[in-house]
Amino acid sequence: MTRPRALACGLWLALSLAPCLAATPTAGEQRLRAAIEADQPHAIALLERLVNQNSGSLNLAGVKAVGDMVRAELEPLGFEVEWIDMRATGRAGHLVATHRGNGRGKRVLMIGHLDTVFEPDSPFQRFERSGDKATGPGIADDKGGVVIIVSALRAMHAAGTLRDADIKVVLTGDEESAGTPLETARADLIAAGKWADVALEYEELIVRDGRDWATVARRGVTDWQVTTTGESGHSGGVFGEALGYGANYELVRILDAFRRELPERNLTLNVGLMLGGTPATLDPGGARGSAAGKTNIVAAQAVARGDMRTFSAEQEARARAKMQAIVAAHLPKTTATLAFDDSYPAMAPTAGNRALLALLNQVNADLGLPEMGEWDPAKRGAADSSFVAADADVLAGLGAAGTGAHAVGETLDLASIPRQALRSAVLIDRLARTPR
Repeated sequence: MTRPRALACGLWLALSLAPCLAATPTAGEQRLRAAIEADQPHAIALLERLVNQNSGSLNLAGVKAVGDMVRAELEPLGFEVEWIDMRATGRAGHLVATHRGNGRGKRVLMIGHLDTVFEPDSPFQRFERSGDKATGPGIADDKGGVVIIVSALRAMHAAGTLRDADIKVVLTGDEESAGTPLETARADLIAAGKWADVALEYEELIVRDGRDWATVARRGVTDWQVTTTGESGHSGGVFGEALGYGANYELVRILDAFRRELPERNLTLNVGLMLGGTPATLDPGGARGSAAGKTNIVAAQAVARGDMRTFSAEQEARARAKMQAIVAAHLPKTTATLAFDDSYPAMAPTAGNRALLALLNQVNADLGLPEMGEWDPAKRGAADSSFVAADADVLAGLGAAGTGAHAVGETLDLASIPRQALRSAVLIDRLARTPR
């Protein structure tokens, strides 16, 4: 039996039998609620400090400064905190904090990120509060999530429930723009996933129609590039035996076949950039390029770049095979190649993930909070939690509720911080008292 499957079975059994998963909050859990309520001034002050420190993914010093702020919060709680330098990948680094408990309960990994999409040249730089709402760069994605992690752990420490818990916190410094190579940039997170039994991810909480939703699955994302070539010459010879169809027709044939043959539930394939002409070239990085040509010249080169989002590794493999077969069926006198750039893997909706949601919903019931349903994975982006989904059971979207992520005016519902911190503190406490 694989570890995630065994954990799923164990959690389902714990839900029905284990005395520590009682139908009402324990005295320790009641202390957790009181500790989180008392901690809110500290939590909001921390949020303001984090938001006011720019930490755009390319602002290496700013990302490290935010990491230092979090280090100062976790070390007094008994965590061993390490900064993993990632300048070799073009990014600042990651913060990894480890709390060593008694080794008997479930090992819990908490995942968030320090960076934002707002670089120092953005006009959006400061925290502003109006009642229960606050705005600021990265306030919901993901500095609110980082504050929830800290608030939950501070409450556990104050209530005496942290002492025996085995917890690792990994806050990446490049979630919004991953460093390269990706296998290096995510090696420490993947290692933490292999250590953990359960992973909790603190990206933004989904709230729709007044209801909180949980994330048990996320689609993966893979970038792709199609490059075509053709015989160039006078346009009067196009479609003929000598010149054939040219690079542009070959590219259009491929992309239209992708459109017609690939769509299925939970799979999307986007074309983000196209160039064609004589010549057509991409700049380094693949985000821009140049093309030249005339109406009476058959195009010699063409290129298209885009991404594919899939629900599972099996769906991705099936789509890749279809794409390769389409690309291989060349028009006369043309060639085409297809290349993939691996990015974020899929996080499938496993039995173990759903067992975690069931456990969280028991916590919700015991705390008098509404039940949380499964959010549609097609409506969520990729995230770091996907990198640990092969080794641990994962529950995602446990961060703060907000709106307008990645845009000027990003807003956070401050009332969601204590609600989410309480859910996490009680859930982690129960997991830490469930035998491995």
